[in-house]
Amino acid sequence: MTIKYKTIKEIKGMISSKEISNKEVVQEVFKLIKDNHHLNAFITLNEQKSIEKAEELDKKASDLPLAGIPIAQKDLFCTKGLRTTCGSKILDNFVPPYSATVIENLENAGCISVGKTNMDEFAMGSSNEDYFLVPRVVE
Repeated sequence: MTIKYKTIKEIKGMISSKEISNKEVVQEVFKLIKDNHHLNAFITLNEQKSIEKAEELDKKASDLPLAGIPIAQKDLFCTKGLRTTCGSKILDNFVPPYSATVIENLENAGCISVGKTNMDEFAMGSSNEDYFLVPRVVE
């Protein structure tokens, strides 16, 4: 069973009914990302931590509203411990010590952050061109 083109509600239902595990959802997301790497959609991937969080959720049931739902956030939002570049070489190695409120709220609701999506430098453009050619995987 695939999660491609499924809604959050459908994925939650599949997880609740044990049709698919949280780990399988995350693994499928990373397979889709890697199969479409030519789109240059991601700047940073958070694969290992995402899988670890999914495994934790698989071990114990959660009543969080978005438990197990994978999210990809624009590289504009600070995410504690996850490289945040705003699409700029200036911030190439910046790892924030805090998360933006929106990221905290999503994570507190149970979302699993799979990575940071590509963007124009500091969100000041419309062409989506930057120097990132291959996403970096966070270890």
